This record gives sequence, structure tokens and C-alpha cells, in this order.
Amino acid sequence: MALALSPPRVPKPKSALPLHYYESFLEKKGPRDRDYKKFWAGLQGLTLYFYNSNRDTKHVEKLDLGGFVKLTDEAPWGNSHDPSTHFCLVLRNQEIKFKVESLESREMWKGFILTVVELRVPSNLTLLPGHLYMMSEALAKEEARRVLEMPSCFLKVSRLEAQLLLERYPECGNLLLRPSGDGTDGVSVTTLQTLSGTPMVRHYKVKREGAKYVIDVEEPFSCTSLEAVVNYFVSYSNKALVPFLLDEDYDKVIEPKGLNSGPAKKLAASSAQAFSPTTGLADVTAELEEKLQKRRALE
Repeated sequence: MALALSPPRVPKPKSALPLHYYESFLEKKGPRDRDYKKFWAGLQGLTLYFYNSNRDTKHVEKLDLGGFVKLTDEAPWGNSHDPSTHFCLVLRNQEIKFKVESLESREMWKGFILTVVELRVPSNLTLLPGHLYMMSEALAKEEARRVLEMPSCFLKVSRLEAQLLLERYPECGNLLLRPSGDGTDGVSVTTLQTLSGTPMVRHYKVKREGAKYVIDVEEPFSCTSLEAVVNYFVSYSNKALVPFLLDEDYDKVIEPKGLNSGPAKKLAASSAQAFSPTTGLADVTAELEEKLQKRRALE
């Protein structure tokens, strides 16, 4: 009697390595590190990811480049090795020192980092035409990513609607981004804080200048992304400002308050859906709509 053949064993597919604009070995030394530690590193978006090996798919550390200030060529004091294998990444809150295997590797890392934070291929580095082409490809990917990326607290609302949302739903946060009222490609920031017992609403303009977003404050502050703009306000206020997020589960928050709403279902900020006076008001409570109409009648 013939034996039934068992199906052949199929090896499990290995998890694909994350896609990076650039990756290679990199030795890193942070402010609290006593010595350099070697990682396999990859740059994706405005984040540097660090892995224990080039076979790993899960990073062990990551570094946000949103607070980028500058890159410098720097060798440790008294180091007798080739100084061209060292560079320093200066961020607003820390400095990270790196060591690489060659001058070419150093220039590649500097080039890719500058490409994503400045949204342009650098022209003052020692790079070959092939390297520059790789960076131009990374630039195109990063520009496409930026177009699709919006902070979770961005909503397509007007100035007045932004203020009403912050007043009506304080548990959801007190800072949101919205389209600029002057029709430019910038954005505006609306915040609500209680100072000395009085609610204070403030609006800030954020202008787009090339690859930068410049916050219009007493001393204009430049950011590399809208997420960095949000982080600036959160940090500057010592976390008193919290990004606004109104999601599907908010019904559970407001039901105990006895509000007759069923409000704002699926008004997830990450969806950045249009919130026009004719359609957006259907997503907020009847009370909010009434307040909005009263205010507009007074204008």
C-alpha cells in the first residue's frame, strides 16, 4: 500500500528589512555614553534608526532629526586617528558624535542627513555623481512623504471653528493646527490656555519658507517639519499645551457628562478631512453648532 506523501516543507519567508534612504554601519556616542557603540544604522524620513545587526528588522534605538541644527566635522580631543572618520550631529537638545570607517562613509551620511532636513542635495561635500543621484532619489521620496504627512492635531477648520473645538472638548487637547487663513501654503496654530483663571485663545502663523516652517513669534523659530512645529509649542510650554485629537472613541468620554450629542464621530484629526461650515458642523454637537451660528451672527 502506497504511503501518502506529505507536502514539502516551505521555509517561512524572512521579514523584509526596513526600507531606508541610506544605511551602513555607524558608531554612535551620545551625551551620556562613555564610549562609542557600533550599530547598523538606517535613515528613513527624519529619523535615524539603529539596529544591533544588518539582519535585524526591529530597531533598538532611534533618533529624531526634527530638532536639527547643524553637522560638524569633529574628532575627539587628542585622538590620533584619522579625523575625517568623525562627525557630530547637533540637535536643539543634544549633540551626538559618530565614527565611521572612511571619509566616503562620513560624506555619505552627512549628505543624506542634510538632504532630508534641508530638502535639497548638498553641493559642498566630497561626493561622486552616483552618490548625488542616490541623494536626489531620496529627496524625491522625502518630498512625497512630507506631502502626505500631517500631524495628528491638524484639522481643516476655520479660525473660529478651531477656537470652538478647543473650548468644547478640553479633554482632547488644547493645541491644533489648521490651514492658514491668508490662502498661502503655510498653516496656523491655535492654542487655548487658562491663565490666572481666564481662558486665553492665541493664534500663531507658521510660514513656509522653502524646506522650513517658520513660526511667527517674537524671535521667529525655524522648524524642519510640521511635527517639529507641534513639538516646539509643547516643549516651549513645558507640556502645558497638548496636541488636540478627537477620535471615534470620544463618545465614551462625553457620555458621563450627559451631553446629548453622539458627536464628532470619526473626526479623527489624522484623516485631515474637510471641515467646511456646511459639512463639518454635522460632525460636532448641536450645542457647538448653535454657538457657532450665534457668533457668526454677531460678526
